[in-house]
Amino acid sequence: MTEDTVILDGGLATELEAAGLNIQGDPLWSARMLYSNPQAVKEAHYRFLKSGSDIITTATYQASVEGFIQHLGLTLEQANQLMMTGVQLAKDAVWDFNTDGVHPGRRVPLVAGSVGPYGAFLHDGSEYSGAYEEWMSKEELKAWHRPQMHCLVSAGADLIAMETIPSLKEAEALVELLQEFPSSQAWLSFSCKDAQCISNGKKFSEAMQVARRSKQLVAIGVNCCAPTLVEPLLESAAPHKSPDLSWIAYPNSGEDWVVGTGWKTSADEVSLADLSLKWRTQGAAWIGGCCRVSPAEIAEIRHKLHGSKQMGGPDNRSPL
Repeated sequence: MTEDTVILDGGLATELEAAGLNIQGDPLWSARMLYSNPQAVKEAHYRFLKSGSDIITTATYQASVEGFIQHLGLTLEQANQLMMTGVQLAKDAVWDFNTDGVHPGRRVPLVAGSVGPYGAFLHDGSEYSGAYEEWMSKEELKAWHRPQMHCLVSAGADLIAMETIPSLKEAEALVELLQEFPSSQAWLSFSCKDAQCISNGKKFSEAMQVARRSKQLVAIGVNCCAPTLVEPLLESAAPHKSPDLSWIAYPNSGEDWVVGTGWKTSADEVSLADLSLKWRTQGAAWIGGCCRVSPAEIAEIRHKLHGSKQMGGPDNRSPL
């Protein structure tokens, strides 16, 4: 199993902030940098590649065609192009990484086009409650997500990351929408509120029913939750998971976000690298980090999961 574990990246926005960029409170969050500082985005991607990431995720989590028009004053054509820029910057980083030397034991890195929940566009924290599902139909959610997914696929993303999804209705909308792009593969990951439930209160185990409806999903799991919740969440849904689907797990650092003051360090420090060993034994084949997870921590995860394999010969396999 060790050689089959795919290493994801960490908190792209966190890495941009570490580089001195102020994106907190911005309705576009890290996606603002696609417009104002694309070089910084490319460099952040590159640092995650150097740290050991097999997959890097585009800076489009909080991006949308509608959002770019609303907050940047772009035309529809310009907004579409900016969405596609997110993929190109990541691909450019992969190109640089592949051409700057030999990387023993490394897979050929891929680019995942990030599709965040509708709540990220609302910029009101509802990606952690899914409250909007009460007044949006599944067809309305599909219509809203369609422009973003079309841009990411058209730009050549290797797969789609449908992430931090707070509700089953939105997950169903995304899985159905994915069928409109039959050549694309994707993963589906949920934001979760506790050891058994996704953010809107439904059981995480129920998400397995959504996953069974798609032959295009390569993995299903959780992200942007506390690291200590991953093990019980995966355990709660294990009896319902299709055997041909892998788990994906990329939690945040365990710190809490406090409105008005920012991130609050947790009193209980945890090692994602140590916990990742348990997730792997549970069947997680895609492992990384989310908010507040740095390239250094991704390097620790890679070392813990792959160990001496990094000292071997080149590995030209694709993670897919």
